[in-house]
Amino acid sequence: MSDANPLGEHPSTDDASRTLTRLAARNLGHGFGDGTVLEDISLAVEPGEILAVVGPSGTGKTTLFRLLAMFEPPDGGTVEVDGEDVWEMSDDQRLAVRRRIGMGFQTRSLFSATVADNVAYGLRVRQSWGTRVRTAIEAALGRNDPAPTIERALETVGMGDKLHRDARSLSAGEAQRVAIARALAPDPDVLLLDEPTSNLDPRNTAAIESAMREARNRGIAVALATHDMQQARRVSDRTAVLLDGTCIESGPTERVFERPADDRVRRFIDGKLVY
Repeated sequence: MSDANPLGEHPSTDDASRTLTRLAARNLGHGFGDGTVLEDISLAVEPGEILAVVGPSGTGKTTLFRLLAMFEPPDGGTVEVDGEDVWEMSDDQRLAVRRRIGMGFQTRSLFSATVADNVAYGLRVRQSWGTRVRTAIEAALGRNDPAPTIERALETVGMGDKLHRDARSLSAGEAQRVAIARALAPDPDVLLLDEPTSNLDPRNTAAIESAMREARNRGIAVALATHDMQQARRVSDRTAVLLDGTCIESGPTERVFERPADDRVRRFIDGKLVY
């Protein structure tokens, strides 16, 4: 059982610098082959909040985030931006929306380059062709310096002193923090993080959780997929619980943890097996 309004209970933040104000899944369904992975998922992430999507491994969290990031269309239902179905948009419109969404994956992939160069790549790929040309011209004329943006993103994840480090020399936790800085550098409207602290030590986990809170405070809508219920409780404003590809409960995080309406949520919180 979910709360009456799973598509948004947290008051949105008015921020004139934000292009997108709401990313939502409505009655979303998806499968692979003959198998159903997601069924009738409805949820939304709003500016200035952290939404935790929790559930056991294999329950469809990664697939949900891939659909929200528009990597592929769903088999049923819609992914909506401000109430508009993204797959009804033109290719150019959808591309513009995708450039306003940052994505952090469980498996971090950095280039064989410096930390700063890796973060700079995140800025370049989210620019339109015309903007890239203008940026290149301004850089050639000495009028454009992306360093402050790169430094800010790295400082957000506690890596501000590692600008010139070779990315290959980083620990797994440091590499994940750089990958998240790369997603944050373009100042996205929405940040999707899929199990960003899986198998990381407490120090790196704390740094990434701090970065999530700072992003929320800047008006970014943050959605976090995690199987760690305690992490969800620490950082999120709202929590949605997935089991077997279905959202079985959603609501303000403290309510979900303290007074879950579904007994399966209580058992999951208590660390018991859920079927």
